[in-house]
Amino acid sequence: MSIQDDDILGKAYDAQLMKRLVVYLRPYKWQVLLAILLSVAVSGLEAVRPYFTKIAVDVHIANKDSHGLLVTTILFLLLLVLRGVVQYYNAYITQKIGQQTIFDLRMELFRHLQKLSLKFYDKNPIGRLITRVTNDVEVLNEMFSSGIVMVFSDVFMIIGIVWFMFAMNVELTLLSLSVLPFLIYGTFLFRRKAREAYREVRLYIARINTFMQEHITGMLVDQIFNREAKAFSEFEKHNAGHREANIKSIFYYAVFYPAVDLIGAVAVGLIIWYAGGNVLDGTVTIGTVMAFLQFNEMFWRPIRDLSEKYNIMQTAMASSERIFKLLDDKSFIDDPAAPVPFTAVKGKIEFRNVWFAYNDEDWVLKDVSFTIQPGETAAFVGHTGAGKTTIINLLSRFYEIQKGEILIDDVNNRTIALAELRSHIAVVLQDVFLFSGTVKGNINLGKEEISFDRIQSAARTVGVDRFIETLPGKYDEEVKERGATLSVGQKQLLSFARALAFHPAILVLDEATSSVDTETELLIQSAIQKLLANRTAIVIAHRLSTIQTADKIIVMHKGEIREMGTHQELLLHKGIYHTLYLLQYKEQEKA
Repeated sequence: MSIQDDDILGKAYDAQLMKRLVVYLRPYKWQVLLAILLSVAVSGLEAVRPYFTKIAVDVHIANKDSHGLLVTTILFLLLLVLRGVVQYYNAYITQKIGQQTIFDLRMELFRHLQKLSLKFYDKNPIGRLITRVTNDVEVLNEMFSSGIVMVFSDVFMIIGIVWFMFAMNVELTLLSLSVLPFLIYGTFLFRRKAREAYREVRLYIARINTFMQEHITGMLVDQIFNREAKAFSEFEKHNAGHREANIKSIFYYAVFYPAVDLIGAVAVGLIIWYAGGNVLDGTVTIGTVMAFLQFNEMFWRPIRDLSEKYNIMQTAMASSERIFKLLDDKSFIDDPAAPVPFTAVKGKIEFRNVWFAYNDEDWVLKDVSFTIQPGETAAFVGHTGAGKTTIINLLSRFYEIQKGEILIDDVNNRTIALAELRSHIAVVLQDVFLFSGTVKGNINLGKEEISFDRIQSAARTVGVDRFIETLPGKYDEEVKERGATLSVGQKQLLSFARALAFHPAILVLDEATSSVDTETELLIQSAIQKLLANRTAIVIAHRLSTIQTADKIIVMHKGEIREMGTHQELLLHKGIYHTLYLLQYKEQEKA
């Protein structure tokens, strides 16, 4: 089953899931125990209230004992105050437990998402993953704070009320409980209908989240192609579905709760009808009747609450099932059990008979072999889909190869700790991602060991310092989400400064100059020439003019290496590279 299955609706109670959820309560077991004890105390204090009414009426009022009535009233008020204080602390502790557990769970989810490989993100929409960490976890907060602990309160309340009722009058108690079969049947119908409605609500929430994430990210395309009306129409369908599902759910609640009140009213009528005659006969006291009426009203309240707790448990089981499916996904790139020390990297790169496919045996790379010596600049060219970007992804172990070996300084990259391996490789991508924060924070990415002087030096080297100095806050200037207020060229230069600030042994440029103007490209090319000394570089470029000085040009075609050599050697060879060069040359002449 896929992580995308948002229509999962599990059992109202699943023992296996509950065992896993209880694990998150273990660090707070003493708080949970205290909350349960307080819940039992609240239930006991609540259940004893009608007994005071019986004493006041049958003992003090019947005997015209004003002093005794005053004492009973004062004790009753003290009971209410005590109950209020206990209930306050109970509510505070249960809510605190809920917040602590969802904090821990969210942290675990985010940590897990950070470890998952890119292959996982290729298959799972971002909107659904956000739903897991936000909506689904928040549902569990209700269970932890209002579900598990408060169930004890409701159960003990019912037990306490029934015990006092039987102690007072067995016949009246049996008469009061005679309507329970109708309640049980109504509750069964309510649960079934509410379950179906909730399933639809959760399904539409996930669809809305996914749709919003996709269309906010792609808003520029919607506006450029005047697609707003179409997108609005599609969103309206999802939103209307969510509305109708919620209205359906509200309808079932609107029917169920009055039905419970009606059944309770029937029980009251039976008590008054039966007890009235007995009062006249003197076999039942007025105080007992009043106490039973109060007990009857109190009895149905926790019954209604338990039905609500059922809904909370239902939603929690469904959400926890989805959360645990995510946590159980082991699409990791595992660290080696005994990683090889990897320091003083020179930068030699070697691919030996590498085969790779994203899916099954649909090979993207087929028996690829090449060697890049330390300090060399190797350029990869070829048509889109030839496998160029895949090579740099495999170098950093974002994906695992199926066959062959990838070595850095003659060490298999599978034997190197991931953090250590990636610390020596800096990548500048065509599609630059900037985080919300400051310019400085987007260069050093929060690594305190990268000093401000080093940040300035990197910015100065790539020529972005001139732009930064024009900003009001300079290096402390706020960067909006995804660098929305910056030009493509400015973002590209910042990402280049970011790569240089990390002082990598291996520098990878994936179409890094394809989105910048000629002046910015010349600036970057000038910086590259200075920086590539004593540093291995892999450059992927469609503009062949930017790679003519590379030590080695590797031509990829349909996942295979077809040609390899310098710019002049490949032109003389008159193969694929020569054809690509002529095509670009003609395009430049036309331009």
